[in-house]
Amino acid sequence: MVKLPVETSSDPSSHFSGKITDPVPLPIQATSSATEIRSLTFSRWLFWVGLWLGLTMVVLIMCLRYGTQVIELPKMISLFFQAMTSSDQADVSTDPTNIILFQIRLPRLLLACLVGGSLAAVGVSLQALLRNPLADPSVLGISSGAALGAAIALLFGVGVSMWSVAALPICAFLGAVVSLMIIYQIAATNYGFSIYTLLLAGVVLSAIFSALIMFLASIADPNRVFGMMAWLMGSLTGPDYQTLGVLAVYLGIGFVVLGSQAQSLNLLTLGEEGARSLGVEVERVKKLVFFATALVTGAVVAFSGVIGFVGLIVPHAVRLVLGADHRLLLPMAGLTGGIFLMVADTVARTIFSPAEIPVGVVTALVGGPVFLYLLMNRRAQFIS
Repeated sequence: MVKLPVETSSDPSSHFSGKITDPVPLPIQATSSATEIRSLTFSRWLFWVGLWLGLTMVVLIMCLRYGTQVIELPKMISLFFQAMTSSDQADVSTDPTNIILFQIRLPRLLLACLVGGSLAAVGVSLQALLRNPLADPSVLGISSGAALGAAIALLFGVGVSMWSVAALPICAFLGAVVSLMIIYQIAATNYGFSIYTLLLAGVVLSAIFSALIMFLASIADPNRVFGMMAWLMGSLTGPDYQTLGVLAVYLGIGFVVLGSQAQSLNLLTLGEEGARSLGVEVERVKKLVFFATALVTGAVVAFSGVIGFVGLIVPHAVRLVLGADHRLLLPMAGLTGGIFLMVADTVARTIFSPAEIPVGVVTALVGGPVFLYLLMNRRAQFIS
């Protein structure tokens, strides 16, 4: 068993000050005999998070420029200035470029940032909790379960009024919970979670849930079927600011829960027994992380459909650069996921302009090969 040298301190700032030295091994590699130990200071955390927040703003501005109509940067700055200072908002809002910028692109990119950040944070948490490098809501069938819950709700008319829009993520959340419970019962053993059992269970669940969704689509109003199919492939089309506000509430709750468990996730990468010996309430952490995972995935799927592989490839990329301390990894993966999905959405709506492809297709084309590489690499390690 790997033991952590911990210097206790009553000072709350010691969480970042370096008074607590946390040897944080790379996730899914808890059996490694040698792990680099590096404490996380508040200045290092602030530097990286601040830098990535600035990068996120730069990417947002660049993505706002591109589409069927390219908006030059001076024009964009002028429109933002007018929107903040003009006393006659009616004149500003009738400008076609203003409509494109503020009513179409900006809410869409904000939705992409929220969705991408959420999926990446969930991927980080699942990979640490399950100690599995291939854990991701779409791979494990959690997104499909949430999609089924949302599809059932849509079939009964939920999502039409503002109140029902707020209720739609709850229905998707329940579907995600059912999927998580099934996955857990199938894959959990006394020795952890079998990687191949997890993958097989996820594939089978996704197939079953997809078949049920197709059945619902076949008996639904034909006028809704096309929109449902586009939604299932992952779509960020047509959000408004009220919808973004509703989504932000759900995601905020999930982020707070996941962030509060960052230190416990660090210790869980050592294994459940090692974490228990260091005072972690493993079952409580599992319940909290599973709850937050289901809530965030359900909210995301309810408003954007199934967008795969973001939670798989982003955590790996960030972990390679910054290490595996989840106090830093969670926010950085969230910001990177937002950047990634904003870029993917810009590609989706410009590469075949004026036609548009679902953003889920872009993320699958990028994430699929990465998933196969990780699976083959894991298999090679297992054989050797």
